[in-house]
Amino acid sequence: MAKHSSPRRFILWAALVGVISGGVFLATAELFALIFARAASPVLAVGGFVIDIVPQPFKEFAIATFGEYDKIALLAGLGLAVLIASAISGILQFLRPPLGVIALVIAGALSTAAIVTRAGMTALAFLPPALGTIVGSFILVVLTRRLKMWRATAFAVPGAATNSAETDPDPRPTGMDRRRFFVLAAVAGASAVIVGITARAVNTAVASVESIRSALKLPSARTKVSVPSGAELDVPGLSPLFTPNDDFYRVDTALTVPTIDPETWRLVIDGMVEQRVELSFQDILDMGLDEYAITLTCVSNEVGGELVGNAMWLGVPLRDVLAKAAPKSGADMVLSRSVDGYTASTPLSALTDDGLDAILAVAMNGEPLPLEHGFPVRMVVPGLYGYVSATKWLTELKVTTFAEDEAYWTPRGYSAQAPIKFSSRVDTPKLGAAVEAGRIPIAGVAWAQTVGIERVEVSIDNGDWVPATLSTPINEDTWVQWFMEWDAKPGTHYVAVRAINKNGDLQVEERASIAPNGSSGWQRSLIRVT
Repeated sequence: MAKHSSPRRFILWAALVGVISGGVFLATAELFALIFARAASPVLAVGGFVIDIVPQPFKEFAIATFGEYDKIALLAGLGLAVLIASAISGILQFLRPPLGVIALVIAGALSTAAIVTRAGMTALAFLPPALGTIVGSFILVVLTRRLKMWRATAFAVPGAATNSAETDPDPRPTGMDRRRFFVLAAVAGASAVIVGITARAVNTAVASVESIRSALKLPSARTKVSVPSGAELDVPGLSPLFTPNDDFYRVDTALTVPTIDPETWRLVIDGMVEQRVELSFQDILDMGLDEYAITLTCVSNEVGGELVGNAMWLGVPLRDVLAKAAPKSGADMVLSRSVDGYTASTPLSALTDDGLDAILAVAMNGEPLPLEHGFPVRMVVPGLYGYVSATKWLTELKVTTFAEDEAYWTPRGYSAQAPIKFSSRVDTPKLGAAVEAGRIPIAGVAWAQTVGIERVEVSIDNGDWVPATLSTPINEDTWVQWFMEWDAKPGTHYVAVRAINKNGDLQVEERASIAPNGSSGWQRSLIRVT
């Protein structure tokens, strides 16, 4: 028997015991989260905590590497970490009890702390991880005991007790403890998988408002944006004039997309105001909706990057919303807050200026806001990077000062105020893709929100700058498309692009990283012609 059950083998079984116990802990927490606090998932809370504390360079690396899949990558990484930590706790409990239980309790305490410190948690949010810790620890102890009993019988010395019937009135076959261990491990493991997956699915289904969003009928726009003839160029590979919702970039701190019922949604306006105001979703609709064409840009957008998009929005002016509360003299900032606790610092002047279309948006490209883009209400402010203006899942507008308050990204190395740096991009030919020799278009987009693009220029192989043909702009808040015909000859060629805005300013050539207030530089690309 010993030959088939080496001590090393029991260490591996102990690791499995830890993994099962960790799964029971998570499944139990998910189950009780349904009862006490749907957002009290240990994995999601710890993931949100990680997002909050990770240094800025790592955040930018994740965005640049994984793009919109950065949250999935984080969850996968957390899952791997939980798997390894659980296996270690099982081994510790097997070799040095109660160290495994202590490790599980520490993990439970850390996840509890991560949960109760998240924004919007209820008073009972601590119960799911606490109960998960208790049940997981119990399973860890019971399974470890069964495993030790199996080991004891597996390595028992035959004939050590001459009168075993007298010393052990209920002798057990050697295989009995092994079978009992397997049965208990299988039941606990299967239960963890079934309960965990079912609880998470039910949690998501209960919280989901996609069906409500799909059935929502918004009032018609009082005014519509006039899209002029020639606003969109017909060039293969060129970004469309309006970015489809499914293709629109998403960068935020929400590990899972918040789901908010418009019937229960409320927007609070307080702080340095004459009167505190609370608005419902219907109150926003009753103000009357208008169309706005606005290009948004993320501060994480590298030169030539894709974290920029243009959309047709439906909403109400923020200046009208703030006027209901009457901001006091001396205020210079509005701290907007999302349902997940994220905050953004927006200059008050940008939200109250009659010449700027800063809005509360309820629709995007002809449909209610997608859940991942802020349903039911978000901010859209032209001319400012999203991290200081485009708060999604909006719940509060606090009128304050930059001296008094700071937003989420400010202590993380970003500027409190961040006007967008105007820029240009080459969409086609794609970097790294070979093109055939002959007459081909070089095309892309350029943006200078609130000012507008005057012209775009292209240089081939460090030659003269040649003006490109521009599309007819919708307004000064949207990007324009551009193109030029090029007689491409075989070889590798160097293509550069730059823009000039309507104030006569030339796009900054000097390269700058995205922190603290956005990247700059001319996009230069190598194009291979065959």
